[in-house]
Amino acid sequence: MSTNIITKEGHDALKQELDYLWREKRPDTTRKVTWAASLGDRSENADYQYNKKLLREIDRRVRYLRKRLEDVRVVVYSPEQEGKVFFGAWVEIENESGEIKKFRIVGYDEIYGRNDYISIDSPMARALLKKEVGDEALVQTPNGEVLWWINEILYEKK
Repeated sequence: MSTNIITKEGHDALKQELDYLWREKRPDTTRKVTWAASLGDRSENADYQYNKKLLREIDRRVRYLRKRLEDVRVVVYSPEQEGKVFFGAWVEIENESGEIKKFRIVGYDEIYGRNDYISIDSPMARALLKKEVGDEALVQTPNGEVLWWINEILYEKK
């Protein structure tokens, strides 16, 4: 089960996706289904079958987004977070072999399509929470434990 928190940017993106699906994508797809149905035999009509399937996928995503937007709590930057790793932080870390990673700790819904975001529920994020620059974090990975040092912590102050 994922943590039900999200950044303001993530919340806005989900609302934007819902709005697009409901106001543009769904009406357009419905028109295509109606047009394809008017052509007659639906069993061999690829346009009808494809767009009907697409409509079901849109409806499923719309239901999910509506429910998710009700369930999530937007977490905004607070000055008390400064200097420590908390939700919404950009963190730069380095391991013993000099490998450097930089990412933002965000909600589960925000990580898709982003290589620079990690979920608050991930082992890496859990190991880094409440740590400060210079602290070390021992992260459990499938290949064993890895030691990371925190080089930098930044917050977007919007």
